[in-house]
Amino acid sequence: MLRWLRGQPLSIEDAPWQHACETLPWVRGLTPAQQLTLRALAARFLHQKTITPLGDLTLDEAARVQLAALCCLPLLEFGIGGLRGWSQLIIYPEAFRVQRSHVDAAGVLHEWEDELAGEAWDSGPLILSWADVQADIADPASGFCVAVHEMAHKLDALNGQADGSPPLPGAWQRAWTRDFQQHYDALCARVDAGKRTRIDDYAAESPEEFFAVVSEYHFSAPQVLREAMPEVAEHLTKLYGAPPTLF
Repeated sequence: MLRWLRGQPLSIEDAPWQHACETLPWVRGLTPAQQLTLRALAARFLHQKTITPLGDLTLDEAARVQLAALCCLPLLEFGIGGLRGWSQLIIYPEAFRVQRSHVDAAGVLHEWEDELAGEAWDSGPLILSWADVQADIADPASGFCVAVHEMAHKLDALNGQADGSPPLPGAWQRAWTRDFQQHYDALCARVDAGKRTRIDDYAAESPEEFFAVVSEYHFSAPQVLREAMPEVAEHLTKLYGAPPTLF
């Protein structure tokens, strides 16, 4: 409260921040200017969000800073507005199960269970599996980063609907929609034909999953994304900033 009254910026202590820089390949691969921006965003994240570990999982300060840094990677250019609309980060020890249901066009109810590494509710919490976060850290160039994936869903929801596009200025929005739709359709066609794809075929599930998956590639396999979908890669560089140098 005193910090707020005095107008002093929020901050992260040097030791946990240095630990995040050393242990998170995506943070280590940012430019010094990007790291400085990310540190400020992560401090704001820790101030605004409640991080709730479940089961017997415990998270020390270093782990919480790691989570904040990962969740704020997609906000390097977008800014603090990307944190609007939700207040809690829930961390499961492992992948978790959720019950799904769907009524088809014939009125038949279908129910099933999904095992998830993460989930983002439109106006609710962001949920991650700690085991999957650790797996991503261990293999940073694999094309996967569950924290980025779920944060992309949060950005997607800022304009009131999950449609595969964050809120953007008009001209950029039109170009984004054109280019993303073209590459999404092409990916779906390859998946439907049983052909191999360079981008994880889960991206063909829906436009919103396409956006989330290619966002992961921007940070964890940017060269693959640029070769497979150059227009999409260009849009994401504009949205997120230059991808980190991993090696």
